Amino acid sequence: MKQRGEPIAMLTCYDYPTALQQEAADVDIIFIGDSVGINILGYEGPQQVTMEDMIHHTRAVRRGVKKALLVSDMPYGAYATPDQAARNALRLVEAGAEAVKLEGGLEVVGCVASILARGIPVIGHVGHTPQSREGGRAVFGDRADEALAVFESARALTEAGIIAIVLECIPERVAEIITKALSVPTIGIGSGRNCDGQVLVTPDMLGWNRTPYRFVKYYADLAAVTRKAFSDYVTDIKTRKFPSDEHRFRVKSEELQKFRELMNRFK
Repeated sequence: MKQRGEPIAMLTCYDYPTALQQEAADVDIIFIGDSVGINILGYEGPQQVTMEDMIHHTRAVRRGVKKALLVSDMPYGAYATPDQAARNALRLVEAGAEAVKLEGGLEVVGCVASILARGIPVIGHVGHTPQSREGGRAVFGDRADEALAVFESARALTEAGIIAIVLECIPERVAEIITKALSVPTIGIGSGRNCDGQVLVTPDMLGWNRTPYRFVKYYADLAAVTRKAFSDYVTDIKTRKFPSDEHRFRVKSEELQKFRELMNRFK
């Protein structure tokens, strides 16, 4: 797709019904991200997500995916050493993932090599790395030395054998230069228009969340739709409008009479 100049569409997914809808929409890469922690499990941050969490959600999404490339995130603490990285990557593959993603640059090249040695494809992730980055700046790589560090990390990961790399919150022109310099596809999030593909967090783009991130485009307002549905349901229950005649099952009169007679035994 990179060679053809065809943009790559990637979305996060955490459950079976969402996987079915993303498959039907021809999403190219369906990604079980560690954002499941904040968006689904109610965690305060990605650092709380465990391997068990990722395995559980990978299995659920796998059941709904037939065509798309299925990628699972390596959670925080799951790749502290190359051996640990390989073991945990294998666990995600056994749960149904076809590739894994991990954050970091030069410091994770050894982990990438160890995973690849098991025959498991790897996607990298540089720029803003939510699992480990500290500080309040919204962009990473807007300074020349930072931009160079991002490129050097991306190049090292590419040379190690990754199949693609996520560029998060990098200035558009910097991401464009890096994209042109790499042989593997770049997947942007907050990194402008010139990456080979784009990824968004599904609850964000569906309007479940109102995020402060300028790179999010809202494609629906499911929060409002769902909230209204719940409110209408409560109103119908309180006013006895639901269930109505159309929602009930019926019984023949003679069977009802027999039931009443049988019930008389308990008086």
